[in-house]
Amino acid sequence: MAQTKTIELRFIETSDVHGCFFPYDFINRRPLPGTLARAAHYIDSLRQHYGDKLFLLENGDILQGQPTCYYANYVHPELSNVAAKVVNYLQYDAQTFGNHDVETGHAVYDKWISELRCPVLGANIINTQTGLPYVLPYATFDREGIRIAVIGMLTPAIPFWLHESLWQGMHFEEMVSCARRWVDVVKTKEKADVIVGLFHSGREGGITTADYEEDATLRVAREVPGFDIIFYGHDHTIHHDTIENVEGNKVLCLNPSAHAHYVADARLTLTLQGGKVVDKKAEGRLVNIEEMPVHQPFMERFQSDIDSVRAYVDRKIGVSDTTISSRDAYFGPAAFTDFVHDLQMRITGADISINAPLVFDAQIKKGDIHVSDMFNLYKYENQIYMLRMTGEEVRRHLEMSYDLWVNTMTSPDDHIMQISEYNFNDMQRYGFRNLAFNFDSAAGIDYEVDVTKPDGSKVRILQMSNGQPFDPERTYNVVMNSYRGNGGGELLTKGAGIKREELAKRIIYQSPRDQRYYLMQEIEKMGYLHPRAHTNWRFVPEEWAQPALQRDRDIIFGTNGLK
Repeated sequence: MAQTKTIELRFIETSDVHGCFFPYDFINRRPLPGTLARAAHYIDSLRQHYGDKLFLLENGDILQGQPTCYYANYVHPELSNVAAKVVNYLQYDAQTFGNHDVETGHAVYDKWISELRCPVLGANIINTQTGLPYVLPYATFDREGIRIAVIGMLTPAIPFWLHESLWQGMHFEEMVSCARRWVDVVKTKEKADVIVGLFHSGREGGITTADYEEDATLRVAREVPGFDIIFYGHDHTIHHDTIENVEGNKVLCLNPSAHAHYVADARLTLTLQGGKVVDKKAEGRLVNIEEMPVHQPFMERFQSDIDSVRAYVDRKIGVSDTTISSRDAYFGPAAFTDFVHDLQMRITGADISINAPLVFDAQIKKGDIHVSDMFNLYKYENQIYMLRMTGEEVRRHLEMSYDLWVNTMTSPDDHIMQISEYNFNDMQRYGFRNLAFNFDSAAGIDYEVDVTKPDGSKVRILQMSNGQPFDPERTYNVVMNSYRGNGGGELLTKGAGIKREELAKRIIYQSPRDQRYYLMQEIEKMGYLHPRAHTNWRFVPEEWAQPALQRDRDIIFGTNGLK
């Protein structure tokens, strides 16, 4: 009779860390819960027990978010990237790309890859010159006669969100067919006993077009037999599912959300007879590390990095005579978003500015403005774009935005916002039905949003804000961020009706550096700031809209929401 043996493997995944390495919020200058400093404590305790049967996996979007990353990527790029130093110190076994890692540009991420001591995975990121993956498609590990393969993939939406200069020399394959091909490789060539997915793509849905499917993790789990566990991320939402695939086998799927508040933790128990795996059992959980102890050796190792970044972000660049809050931006004209509008138009001389709140609940307080405040004002390293658009295209762009954002009210008691009770823990929707970073407003034009009108007919543009007539047939210079200008969120393509292949021809200005850099320059030039909300647009009819706005504000930000 063949001898029976049991082996237990443990897997820990982090995803969408966005620079939250240390227990200090460099943006708001206060302690930060979670972070890799606390994950290090949890990882170390498991490593002492499991040894090399513990696998530590990092799932991308690690190069943008906190000023820690900006400092390493752009202020002192000649130094070793802190994201590489952290991954190396924690001894990760594999790392994938995230879309915000690609957004840093070749100079940053190619250097980061070269500094990492673990394999970087991206089976569907293809080098256009060689036809092979730009990085490794998978990594294999051998433990006590068991071969483990980890296959990495990235959402293929990159070309539809980011300028080609950032991903030049690459293309991005659809995930399901790519996964099927590489599962076959690791089964036949590598003789893998265990197959793990590491995907920077959300659970399901997201933006789905004829060209790409943003979030395809569960579809891969169902349609591509072979995976035992899939770790994923990108959509900033906690998920824990066990999926039955087309062959009737169970696939454990875990997503730890973002900013290192949680880690995904899976235990895989293998039963062997005669050296062959005859049974597998996967169990998983999402572990809250927000209040765990900080790992002191980790902190000691990186104290000089922490000190350098704090000195950078604490620098004063201006003074504001009022507090501005991104909360206001969802309920009408807001000083927070209008401040960005004003700066965008001053920098470029555009006729019209388009902008959305990119931080859900942030403030820049009255008084001194520091470099750190720029990361609340503008979250990611987008560039500034100016495009040529007709007046009618601007209106249709705004129509799609407000259709995603607000309800069609049929009575004064209706919600004015599109709210979903299921999305209050979704860190991209925050209680709204749709993605909050796609709620664009405009400056440079005066307009009304009639919430009693059907989708496609809510926005009525009255005039240019300088008093000149607004002409739907005229072409205007319109400023926005590069994510939107490249087609992100589909507001230009599906909304305004501009063909995607035409977008590049419409761009008449593209900033060499990121938007935050220019906003900071403008603030330093101005010195003393007077940010005020414009009165260029409003929700109508006001007798319905105003009470409904207050009710829904209480739901989103009050005791029933995220307060």
